[in-house]
Amino acid sequence: MPVAANFSKAFYDKLGHGVVDELVGWLNSVDATYRADLRELNELNFARFDAKLEQRMAELRAEFEMRFTALDAKLDQRIAELRAEFQAGRAELRGEFRSTLATELGRLRADLIKWSFVFFATTALAVIGLR
Repeated sequence: MPVAANFSKAFYDKLGHGVVDELVGWLNSVDATYRADLRELNELNFARFDAKLEQRMAELRAEFEMRFTALDAKLDQRIAELRAEFQAGRAELRGEFRSTLATELGRLRADLIKWSFVFFATTALAVIGLR
């Protein structure tokens, strides 16, 4: 985008309109060239930046993938350990429950036999007493 330069009247008077217009044209072409060069340089720098950014993103993705894999392995190991502990605790509780149940059933059976004998003896004495 050329810029119209406004020079002083003395400048135009000394050099003339043709020379000043030519000078303005030359300055505009130099400006356009520098702008094009700057645009190209910026595009190259952005392309380099974009390539570095992509490379670093790929490295970061690889590192995250590696860490997630390690985390999954640790988590699987811990879950297996917890399952083993749970199974051991469950087996221990089953054993305790069975032994407690057997003890309680034995005590209840003894109580039942004792009370059956008491009721039988009372009934027998009542029957003998009625005769």
